Amino acid sequence: MKNILKNKQVISWVMYDWANSAFTTTVMAGFFPIFFKHYWSASDQVHISGAKLAFGNSIAGILVAFLAPVLGAISDNSGKKTRFLLFSTLTGSLGCIGLFFISAGDWQNAILFYIVASIGFFSANIFYDSMLTDVVKSEKYYDKVSAAGFSVGYLGGGILFALNVWWTLMPDLFGFADKSSAVRASFISAGIWWFVFGIPLMVYGPYTAKKKKFGIQIIQAGFKQIRHTFREIRNLKVVFTFLLAYWLYIDGVDTIIRMAVDYGLSIGFTQTDLITALLMIQFLGFPFTWLSGILAEIIGRKRMIYITIFGYICICIWASFMRNKIEFYGIALLISMFQGGIQALSRSYFASLIPADKSAEYFGFYNMLGKFAAIIGPALMGAVNLIAGYFINDSVLAVRAGMLSIVLLFIAGGITLSKVNAKTNT
Repeated sequence: MKNILKNKQVISWVMYDWANSAFTTTVMAGFFPIFFKHYWSASDQVHISGAKLAFGNSIAGILVAFLAPVLGAISDNSGKKTRFLLFSTLTGSLGCIGLFFISAGDWQNAILFYIVASIGFFSANIFYDSMLTDVVKSEKYYDKVSAAGFSVGYLGGGILFALNVWWTLMPDLFGFADKSSAVRASFISAGIWWFVFGIPLMVYGPYTAKKKKFGIQIIQAGFKQIRHTFREIRNLKVVFTFLLAYWLYIDGVDTIIRMAVDYGLSIGFTQTDLITALLMIQFLGFPFTWLSGILAEIIGRKRMIYITIFGYICICIWASFMRNKIEFYGIALLISMFQGGIQALSRSYFASLIPADKSAEYFGFYNMLGKFAAIIGPALMGAVNLIAGYFINDSVLAVRAGMLSIVLLFIAGGITLSKVNAKTNT
């Protein structure tokens, strides 16, 4: 393991999580939902602004879901994953930077640039995830390297977010006119951080020019390969069943990541409470995610995924009924224990099931299902918010009902995962 972590490709692959966590932490989970509710959509009731954010996330998910397998197949046929990664990273970074220029009350353009950044992020993850099988040659190291990526991501995202919080709390010290200017500058910092720290993987990442197709030939071959691989997946029961399970439970994870801050604001917690909890998750997530990779070697990655799914069921139920800060920080602790583990082990589990020479295409389907799930989760939460708000006429109770509904996805995902019968991967 020590020798592997000295490999330039492995180090640059792990460091890309350090880079793109700027988006997930500062933008997606941190300042965007807070700023959206209090700056871009300030005139709306809490359940209305929450629904707008939820449906915006769903739109981004739909677009990426349709693009994912196509991009993966084209990447495999071109043999140039790093170039696709560069384009996607640049798109996402510019989307983040664009948020700086959106004025107060302009929620439509805020959602638009957020969708652009999300498309860049999730598209880049197709190529990034698929590179695991290129940079790590032995399956026995998949869990540890995958977990190392997520754990380093927590650390990198946490460091940038802590800096962003610092200059937001003390804008004068950093030369900002006010807190709003400091928050908007945080979006620029996320875009720059993401691109700059992503450069090593674009330089040292895998490059295989063995497939001599160009231009329209690559696209045609990509679509042809999608049809072939879709037929393959339908016939590969283990892969198909795992993808279905992943589709269900990762939906709950993505929904909580995207909607947790909005949920906390809606039920009465302050911005300071939420930012403190996010920082807690980032820095505690670093050791817990690393530990999940070690435990997976001892008890098996599938059992570890079961443990994380059960953890998330507890999180959703507890969050639906919590009333005070102690409970709030207790939930943040549980999230830090399970979030990185369920993501890292799902990635390594899937990598162990697929042919390495088609990794980008298979991970295209993997990410497609993850994004289709991210359509259902936020939309489910948003719909329950609106329906419950109409019938019970209480915005806070409506939002709590929306959170509780996410439990169904984890239960369904866990049951489906129990049907995955891969003897070498239990």
